[in-house]
Amino acid sequence: MATDRDITATIDALPGLDASAPPLEVNDLQVEFRTRSGIARAVNGVSFSLQAGETLAILGESGCGKSVTAQAIMGIIDSPPGFVTGGEIKYRGVDLLKLPESQRRKIRANRIAMIFQDALSALNPVFTVGFQLSELFRKHRGMSRADGKARAVELLDLVKIPAAKQRVGDFPHQFSGGMRQRVMIAMALALDPEVLIADEPTTALDVTVQAQVMALLAELQRERNMGLVLITHDMGVVADVADRISVMYAGRVVEEAPVRDIYASPAHPYTKALLESIPRIDLKGQELNVIKGLPPALTNIPAGCSFNPRCRYAQDVCRADPEPPRFALTPSRTSACHFWKEVKGDE
Repeated sequence: MATDRDITATIDALPGLDASAPPLEVNDLQVEFRTRSGIARAVNGVSFSLQAGETLAILGESGCGKSVTAQAIMGIIDSPPGFVTGGEIKYRGVDLLKLPESQRRKIRANRIAMIFQDALSALNPVFTVGFQLSELFRKHRGMSRADGKARAVELLDLVKIPAAKQRVGDFPHQFSGGMRQRVMIAMALALDPEVLIADEPTTALDVTVQAQVMALLAELQRERNMGLVLITHDMGVVADVADRISVMYAGRVVEEAPVRDIYASPAHPYTKALLESIPRIDLKGQELNVIKGLPPALTNIPAGCSFNPRCRYAQDVCRADPEPPRFALTPSRTSACHFWKEVKGDE
C-alpha cells in the first residue's frame, strides 16, 4: 500500500513540476454540458491564479459557474454530460488536464482538496465520521485502522469539535450543521493540501455559526500557509477574509481586483449591482436595490456582454459580438466592461 513518502515522491517526480510556480493556476478554462436542450457553456474562459497563503474569493449568483469551476479543478465533473473542452489547470506548473487519472488522483486531496457546500449530502450517512476520516489515512497513507482512528481524533480536535475522542464514533446525523461542516473541513485538511477549495462552506448555517466557520478556516489557513479558494454568493462573507475577488457571471470572470478595490469602487456593473443589493444599516427603511431580470440560460447566452440585458450602462457596443475582453485597469485589476470608467466614477 502506498505510503506518504511514496505519494510525495511520485508527485515530486512529475515532469515540469516547478516549486516556484503558483500552487494553482487556471487559464482560459472551458466547460460545457451537452444536454437535450443544447450545449450549456457553464464555464467560458475562466482564468485566475492563487499563491500560497492567499485567499481568492469567487463570487456570483447561483448558476454562474463557480461550483463547476471547482469541480473541473478537482476532476470530478460527471462526464457525460459535462466535458472540459479547453484551457489549463496547473498545479506548480503541471497541467492536470494532461495527466492520466492515476496521477491526477494523487494530486487530489494530497495537494488540492475541497470542502463541499452540503455537508450532510457529502458525508456517508451509514458510516461514522471517525471511519470516514480514518479511511483517508488507510487509503492514502497506508495506516492501520487504529492509527487512522487516532489521526481522526486529532483532526476533530483540530477543528474544535468538543469531546473529539467520544464523538469520533458518531454518525453524521448526530452532529449539528455547523459541526458537520467542521467535519468536512477536517476531511479536506487531513492530507495537508497546499490548496483548499471551499464551495459555499457556510450555506444553510446561521450567522453566528457562519462567522465561526470562517474564522476557523482563516486560522487553519494561516497555520498551514495554504492557498484558499472561497466560492460564495455572499459578498458579506468575504469582506474580512479575502485578499482578491473574482466576480463571475454566465460562466465568465467579469472583474478581478484586490478586495479593498472591489468594495471601494467596483469597475463592472454586475459587481456594483451586487454591492448595492447588500442590506445596510444606514439605509434602514429604504427600498433595497435588486438586480432586475435573471441570469441568462447557459444554452443561450446573449451576444456581446452577457450582462447587457440587465445592465443600466449597456449601449450598442455591449450587445454586439465579440464579448468585451478583460481590460487591465492596473497590474492587479481587470474588468470586462467597455464603460468601466463610468462605473467606477472616474469620468
